[in-house]
Amino acid sequence: MSSIIYQGLFFLFLLLTLALPLGWYIKEIMQGRVPRGVRFLQPVERLFYKVIGPISKKEMTAKRYALNVIVLSIFSVLLLILILMTQHFLPGGSAVKNLSFPLALNTAVSFVTNTNWQAYAGETTLSNASQMFGLTVQNFVSAGVGLSVLIALFRGISQVKRKALGNFWQDLTRSLVYILLPLAFLFSIVLISQGTIQSFKSGVAYQGLEGKNLWLYLGPVASQVAIKQLGTNGGGFFGANSAYPFENPTLLSNFIENIAILLIPAALIFAFGFWVKDWKQGRTIMIVSLFFLLFAFIGVAISEYYGPEIARVVGSTNLEGKEVRFGVGWSSLWSVSTTAASNGSVNAMLDSFTPLGGAIPMFLMQLGEIIFGGVGSGLYGMLAFLLLAVFIAGLLVGRTPEYLGKKIEAFDIKMASLVILTPLMLTLFGAMALVLHPEVEAWLTNRGPHAFSELLYGATSLANNNGSAFAGLLADHSFINILGSLMMAISRYLPIIAILLLAENMGSKKKAALSSGTLSTVSPTFVSMLIIVVLVIGALSFLPVLALGPIAEFFTMK
Repeated sequence: MSSIIYQGLFFLFLLLTLALPLGWYIKEIMQGRVPRGVRFLQPVERLFYKVIGPISKKEMTAKRYALNVIVLSIFSVLLLILILMTQHFLPGGSAVKNLSFPLALNTAVSFVTNTNWQAYAGETTLSNASQMFGLTVQNFVSAGVGLSVLIALFRGISQVKRKALGNFWQDLTRSLVYILLPLAFLFSIVLISQGTIQSFKSGVAYQGLEGKNLWLYLGPVASQVAIKQLGTNGGGFFGANSAYPFENPTLLSNFIENIAILLIPAALIFAFGFWVKDWKQGRTIMIVSLFFLLFAFIGVAISEYYGPEIARVVGSTNLEGKEVRFGVGWSSLWSVSTTAASNGSVNAMLDSFTPLGGAIPMFLMQLGEIIFGGVGSGLYGMLAFLLLAVFIAGLLVGRTPEYLGKKIEAFDIKMASLVILTPLMLTLFGAMALVLHPEVEAWLTNRGPHAFSELLYGATSLANNNGSAFAGLLADHSFINILGSLMMAISRYLPIIAILLLAENMGSKKKAALSSGTLSTVSPTFVSMLIIVVLVIGALSFLPVLALGPIAEFFTMK
């Protein structure tokens, strides 16, 4: 067990070592300063602006910024639906069928919102063209949108008496050209070197050991895997996702992909400290994120290492549903990484985890995926919690709530609350809608508390833009496809609108000088306060439903 803990600590050390310089690089790029080593990409950036037109040169208010985000997203959804519903007639699509409208809608909304919920197996349902020009493109764009919205919030927090939040198209272009594309290219090369498939062929025929003619699926896998991890997207090229050897061939590729899941979210925390010119502000968020991630990893690892009967069968390691080459340690680390971030990829069957081993990743999602979180979305969710903690702490000690010299007022708390409560309420209402559906038992392969856990996990994943699943839930059903599409869209864009309005309001304020009455947001006391606020909101909201699912299963297991 101790070796597993050391694995996790080494992983976190390397993650922070890589994230620190990347955070500085992201800050420089998004402030319009292009480092010398990547200036050869400037013609590509200028080409993007030329194609986009004059709108790429204008400063935007929160409403205009949000409008451009939503217009791009609607166009992306419609285009992806068209690709998926006509893929049989597109080049290389003769072996697959066109998707039904509910499944095409669900898949399109899923990838555009950075959720990547998959109610299908990619290798048998989609063509290589759909995977490349449909899904992979949206993996880049959806991650770029999240990063752009976060940068707008950075500007709002740091600027004084100014409402303009920058230009969405410039932010999106910079994030794609200088950050996501170069990183994805490098990671793709590394994954190919480890044996991840990258081919334009759809597959090869071979004869099995029993003499049967079989088909081995191939495709442009490495290029999609690289951006699905870096962009915290998570949708697999293959149905088995990162447990499949063609996606994740070796222990080294597993380590690299796991680093990729958290690399940009961790770097953005450093970038925030650099942006506001106070690295201690970033340190506060980093400490809280590492606290939750480390304890979640230890909790899952202990639960899986000692098996389902921890009190009586010490040493009965639970390897069910796990790749032997990854074991309990790397499977546990991946499970908490992918649910702390809004990634959703898996390298083990979460449905086979012990009750508590599955409950912890579920709870990480239910916190709003703010523990590192998705590209952009995780940090702006954490900043919403931070503003709420500042407000509560200010009331408790009788001080005016301030953050970075700006007073936190009623409007700011309303917007922060909207960011926090939207996925929370969608999770509960989504689970209720699934449980009350008259055909729900036909969708499940299990009964009892575990069946409820599968429904709750599905609702949690959809409402928090994660995309992973417990399995055991037959997701390709019209009701789930339509309900899931609504949940994913609302959970993505309502917080984005609230964050942009919050950014504009913060930017329009004057900055007050620090005084002896100013509440410190970098002290150990405030770090503890922020942890408590996150835990209390999560525990009060989800403990009752968790008691009906994984907690009940834990106490009833034989």
